[in-house]
Amino acid sequence: MSVQSNKLLELALNAVQDKKAMNVVALDLRSVSPISDYFIICHGNSDTQVQAIATEVRKVVHEAGGMIKGIEGMDAARWVLMDLGDVIVHVFHRDEREYYNIERLWSDAKVVETV
Repeated sequence: MSVQSNKLLELALNAVQDKKAMNVVALDLRSVSPISDYFIICHGNSDTQVQAIATEVRKVVHEAGGMIKGIEGMDAARWVLMDLGDVIVHVFHRDEREYYNIERLWSDAKVVETV
């Protein structure tokens, strides 16, 4: 079963917000790059919080019938990259987010309004 990209975006946004992710930004990449439809970028203040955010995303996507194509960085919990197909989730540790500043790299992308 496939989950539409806008539904995946909503699920992942709710999951990161449920685990109190900080500075959540969702970018619409559809007019900028063929890599993915959306990026979600957020951070946690500790290794434990970063892992909890990523674990919650994985759980809600699976419960909705979606597939996670890959997860990198869970052990170190400094930058967890989750490939949900049409949605890519970046969960940073606060220090790494400031250092890499990937929002700047994708500044041409439209910021999606979240509620």
